[in-house]
Amino acid sequence: RQNLTETGGIAGGIEICITFPTEYVKTQLQLDEKANPPKYRGISDCVKQTVNSHGVRGLYRGLSSLLYGSIPKAAVRFGVFEFLSNKMRDETGKLDSKRGFLCGLGAGVAEAVVVVCPMETVKVKFIHDQTSANPKYRGFFHGVREIVRTEGLKGTYQGLTATVLKQGSNQAIRFYVMTSLRNWYKGDNPDKAINPLITGTFGAFAGAASVFGNTPLDVIKTRMQGLEAHKYKSTLDCAVKIMKHEGPKAFYKGTVPRLGRVCMDVAIVFIIYEEVVKVLNVVWKTD
Repeated sequence: RQNLTETGGIAGGIEICITFPTEYVKTQLQLDEKANPPKYRGISDCVKQTVNSHGVRGLYRGLSSLLYGSIPKAAVRFGVFEFLSNKMRDETGKLDSKRGFLCGLGAGVAEAVVVVCPMETVKVKFIHDQTSANPKYRGFFHGVREIVRTEGLKGTYQGLTATVLKQGSNQAIRFYVMTSLRNWYKGDNPDKAINPLITGTFGAFAGAASVFGNTPLDVIKTRMQGLEAHKYKSTLDCAVKIMKHEGPKAFYKGTVPRLGRVCMDVAIVFIIYEEVVKVLNVVWKTD
């Protein structure tokens, strides 16, 4: 299964490079609080202001932290999912959607603890740093060194509870939807082949379901990892403060750019993953 985890990793790396600007805009909109009148009037305004002050490259600030993380993240996710699903399949080798949900949950929690939390903390701090008057991080490794130097390793594990909740629910929803759609499409024929285009469509559906299901957790996680994180005592405290000061709509900040990125992300990753699995099954008969 080593090669399957690498496959997931490569898929994750390609996808991030294509879709990162939407991730950047989403993070900016989520960090933009109501109090000090909002800096951005919306998605296009955020893109315009960023390009005006930092050029097009500004939309790629923080990319390196996601790129270095997306490969091990996809590797852990698919590796753990494969491991769990092999233990949970029935005697015919079928994985039902409930078990798909549980395997996805396990995969999401594993990737949150091992990779996502430190990677996302660095990404959010980077993007937040760029908007401050005089940015202090010169590059990825310099940023990580600074964060660890000033806050210790704990500084890269901010918002762990929110990240575990977000990734766990993310992968549980995605793998549940993906397993349900796959089983529905195959019907009574477990060997029925699935065209990559259909895999991509199912992936986009799974991605959209996870966005609507857990954007509030994503907003909380972003706040907990930003440079203003010290304002919040805990994940719950952060949720209560957002609700009190900004109202329920604040929990869906950045939904549109996130929807665009996540649907593309899940579709691309599942297509590449499934296609390589097909090749490996022919070469090594891994089934």
